Amino acid sequence: MKILLLGANGQVGWELQRSLASLGEMKACGRKEADLENLETVRESIRAYSPDLIINTAAYTAVDRAESEPEIACNINARAVACLADEAKRLGALLIHYSTDYIFDGKKFAPYLETDQANALSVYGKTKRQGEEAIWNSGCKHIIFRTSWVYASRGGNFVKTMIRLAREKNELNVVVDQIGAPTHAALIADVTALVLAQYQNGDEDESTRLHGTYNLTSAGKTSWYEYSRYIIQLVEQRGLSLQVRSSEIKPISSEKYPVPAERPKNSCLNCTKLEQTFNLRLPDWRYHVRHAVLELLEQENNK
Repeated sequence: MKILLLGANGQVGWELQRSLASLGEMKACGRKEADLENLETVRESIRAYSPDLIINTAAYTAVDRAESEPEIACNINARAVACLADEAKRLGALLIHYSTDYIFDGKKFAPYLETDQANALSVYGKTKRQGEEAIWNSGCKHIIFRTSWVYASRGGNFVKTMIRLAREKNELNVVVDQIGAPTHAALIADVTALVLAQYQNGDEDESTRLHGTYNLTSAGKTSWYEYSRYIIQLVEQRGLSLQVRSSEIKPISSEKYPVPAERPKNSCLNCTKLEQTFNLRLPDWRYHVRHAVLELLEQENNK
């Protein structure tokens, strides 16, 4: 199988290079090799390589900046995705794409199902939803994974930010009324590999049955506030010096932390469909957070 991976230098893309290594020949493209703002270049890359599988992890993810750059966000999150879907359809290739909890408004009290009505609050969420719709409308073979609160041991993310702020600041206020499931990029990559392995091993009818949209997050739920406390507790257990202890972090409402883009209050996604379809059991969110924090601290210790 020939695999074309887009967004290879991002958190999920980086982990996918590891998890998919045994599944076939891979061409991993960062922005220099395939810039989703330049659709003709993207088309040329796809047609020159003629992949059996296109995996798109590239996206415009600067949620607040998207409010002032809606056209750029739309180009990358919607128009480029439509281009990928059209090329996948033309080739008969499978397209794997990653979407987000931000397509929902967060007003539901229970975790969101794949079939729930979308109602994005932000430009980012709206353009990601448009990307989903472009894939569906193209008629290409596809699997869309919706995920949330993604982090990794590399790149900028909440885990690194909280550790840095707890060392630098005299006080730390964190939003308490937004809930979700922190999801490690490695988990997303490993689940993608397991899904693809089952997809490859099935006959045509079985593979067709697996097409569709799936929620993919860690199990359980937490708030940004409790998430930050757990991170700092792990650092404290290593006996490292901090300006702000976990017990000193203060919970605040979203209204007390104004940002350009409105976030959904409930980002929880129901992953039952994914678990039952592929016979998977997703781990609690604390499992990968613990590993990520310990890995980051070990990296610092080895510098």
